[in-house]
Amino acid sequence: MPIRVLIADDNSFIREGMRIILSSYADFEVVVAVENGAEAVDYCLANEVDVALLDIRMPVMNGVQATREIAARTKTKPFILTTFDDDEYIMEAIQAGARGYLLKNNEPDRIRDAIRSVFAEHRVLQDVVLEKLAEGANAGPAAGAGGRIDRSLFTERELDVIALIAKGLSNKEISKKLFLSEGTVANHITSILNKTALEHRTQIAIYYLTGATKPSEN
Repeated sequence: MPIRVLIADDNSFIREGMRIILSSYADFEVVVAVENGAEAVDYCLANEVDVALLDIRMPVMNGVQATREIAARTKTKPFILTTFDDDEYIMEAIQAGARGYLLKNNEPDRIRDAIRSVFAEHRVLQDVVLEKLAEGANAGPAAGAGGRIDRSLFTERELDVIALIAKGLSNKEISKKLFLSEGTVANHITSILNKTALEHRTQIAIYYLTGATKPSEN
């Protein structure tokens, strides 16, 4: 069965262009293309949609509001696809339930792969988006940063390591910060990966910053 995709964008050129591009892939079915968030929510409430591609700035209801409604009221996975990488939009969209945040300037194949990842229950954050979230963590406790992870899974030292990974520190920098050997830091990271079923440190950072249980940096 193909992945059923909804496209919501107030720019008709982009909306129809994206419909043509995605329809060219055999495993995708573009079920509808709408021009605002309210129409996207209404369609998802009445029909089965796997992934909803939502622009941020739309009339009637913007992408963040639509994400919140779709995530709370349907089984559809909201995915922000936009030209805006503003910090406020990123955090609001992720907190609202967005499974991904990607910029429109990506190649079609990257967007295709990202939709597949979101459909497969992964989280997709573009590198620039992840960097902005990390900057927020560096500036101080971001709203919700680390607040959605299951802290009972980890030791206090592992939680310290996770937080520092999210700030972009290397193993060597973490070892100096926590007064541990690099080998001990590596052991903590191995333990964290085993407990979360994640694969590498970038996924640990996304896990901490977004609370995503199956993150992906694609």
